[in-house]
Amino acid sequence: MGVGVALAVVLACTVRMPGSWTTTGGWAAAALLLVVAFPLHLLFEIPAALAGRPSDWRDLGARLALVAGGVLFAGLANTSGPRRGPVAVGYRPVPRWTRRWAYVAVALPVVGWAVPHALWVLGVPVGISERELNDIEQNLSTPTGVAITLVPPLAGLLVLGLVRRWGQQFPRWVPGLHGRQVPRRLAVIPAGVVALTLVTYGVLSIAVLVGELLTGDTRWSDVWDGWADAAMTDLPGSEHP
Repeated sequence: MGVGVALAVVLACTVRMPGSWTTTGGWAAAALLLVVAFPLHLLFEIPAALAGRPSDWRDLGARLALVAGGVLFAGLANTSGPRRGPVAVGYRPVPRWTRRWAYVAVALPVVGWAVPHALWVLGVPVGISERELNDIEQNLSTPTGVAITLVPPLAGLLVLGLVRRWGQQFPRWVPGLHGRQVPRRLAVIPAGVVALTLVTYGVLSIAVLVGELLTGDTRWSDVWDGWADAAMTDLPGSEHP
């Protein structure tokens, strides 16, 4: 209730008294709602629900509502912010350090997510026990396993678009849009949402793991034997396969 009141105050102030502070509050509200929604989880939950697999429709509806609220707050903050000049036409190279961080951002979901999940789909118990691998093989179909493996690294490629030419200008193979400028929001918002979600998921996973180690619910031997699943099972909405 307190968060709801705070969001209502931010909304009223942004509408009635637009300025730099209220714009910052609007962006903060958008980030908060998107983080709480775990939008990357929807990429798995929505297809599973449409395929008829058991799904918590209340949880799905709540996530969609949070995402919609985050998008609306972002739009409001963008509208109430200072006017920007026209976007320069053509490709604008980015600094080398920015490109390096973008490559790291793309590599992390591949190494930390896609590789272990791909091995699990292939029946290799990397970072999990044999019992957990057997549960995965019984409850997870091959198409779903492939989707869970590929979606996060493919989403991470959106971040790469921020530093590559195809993220500023539509490539040749896009019919009707070849050579045109990519809208700034189309380039920044999806990549920002993905980056925010992945970072939040990682930070919360570490926080849960540290908390369980401090309380004694998890031992270091458990982490060593099942490091891939040590901190993900207790995250909200992380029905980890």
